Amino acid sequence: MSVALPSVARLTQAAKESVSGLPRAFWWLWTSTLVNRLGGFVAPFLAMYLTVDRGYSATYAGLVGALHGLGGAVAALGAGVMTDRLGRRPTLLIAQSATAVSVAVLGFVEHPVAIAVVAFFVGMATNGSRPAVQAMMADIVAPEDHIRAFSLNYWAINLGFAFSAAVAGLIAEHGYLALFLGEAMMTLLCAAVVFVKLPESRPVRKETAGVEGAADEPTIGLGTVLRDRSFMAVVALSFLIASLIQQGFVGLPVAMGQSGLSSTDFGLAIAVNGVLIVAVQIPVTRFIERHREPTRLLIGAALLIGYGFGLTAFAGSVAIYALTICVWTMGEIINTPIQMGLVARLSPAHGRGRYQGVYVLSWSLAALVAPLTAGAVIDHYGADVLWAGCAAVGTLAAVGYASLMRAVGPAAERGDGLGEPAGDGSRADRTVSAG
Repeated sequence: MSVALPSVARLTQAAKESVSGLPRAFWWLWTSTLVNRLGGFVAPFLAMYLTVDRGYSATYAGLVGALHGLGGAVAALGAGVMTDRLGRRPTLLIAQSATAVSVAVLGFVEHPVAIAVVAFFVGMATNGSRPAVQAMMADIVAPEDHIRAFSLNYWAINLGFAFSAAVAGLIAEHGYLALFLGEAMMTLLCAAVVFVKLPESRPVRKETAGVEGAADEPTIGLGTVLRDRSFMAVVALSFLIASLIQQGFVGLPVAMGQSGLSSTDFGLAIAVNGVLIVAVQIPVTRFIERHREPTRLLIGAALLIGYGFGLTAFAGSVAIYALTICVWTMGEIINTPIQMGLVARLSPAHGRGRYQGVYVLSWSLAALVAPLTAGAVIDHYGADVLWAGCAAVGTLAAVGYASLMRAVGPAAERGDGLGEPAGDGSRADRTVSAG
């Protein structure tokens, strides 16, 4: 007992340090994220719904998933601009209301063309809130707390996902319509939290006209973001990682279904992803903040993700599938807080919506490409070829991270800029923060 008590005390102290010092607005935003993800029933089961319940081919399921991703890609840029121009709060409310309506409609449509069209709009609506959430979080949290805040938000996402994936699999056994309606109701509740509790956080642009010695704040457009080579390198690598992680929700359920496993089996297996993140995300983030070796961590994370999916080729039971999910989930846990904190550091205050929109675009494009790739490869070559390809992509991403960090310089290896104040936002400050 005397040995266990210090460990409990250390865990308690670590938990307090992880949540202390963050503003109240962050916690309301965190709460809205949790509520939203507790009701995120549809996306993980869309491919299985189409192939098992509706009887469509893996290729058609991939097409619908790709249209869902295409809608998200369109929304990523549009919502990023809206977030900067209209504001974070209005963009959130519009996107969440549209999500509730479109998800409910998706549960009722039956014609294959109608399903594909509505899935496109669901992708638009769902993705429309992400640039606003991430920009608002960067607004309201101090720069030195960005990694911790994004990690806690990611923890909430996966706490909700672990619950919704397990519950949704059981609900789906009795009919998929309840999944669609349940997600619609939870999204409306999320919008209510935003409406009642969250104020607008968009920074007010300084008016310097006529003020002697004052420099005008630069105008930031999408072209500014696309010309930022360090940032776009991060976006490209994010696309590779996202393409791999997407296979856990498009390739994996189809492969498990073809192996004779049920939606409940998939729900229980993929819930391991969320449970593991909930269990270890915060201590892993504390390790990252203390040791700060982003080059090695990002390389290792890419290899874990790629080869974790590669091991899926050897899975034949729910337990083995769950074990492979553990491997790639550990890579996801390591990669996410470093990458999201880095994106926030590289985003100028008055351009956060656009920068976050382009970053979200990398995930949206992955959601577009991954289903098409998974469906076509599984139909024509089999799932084992898909998993071998994932291992190759993970290796490519690891090489990319090594090259990026080498180009940034010695500061990257020390981790400078990941937890330190951003300075005046100059090019020099933002280049160093790429570590």
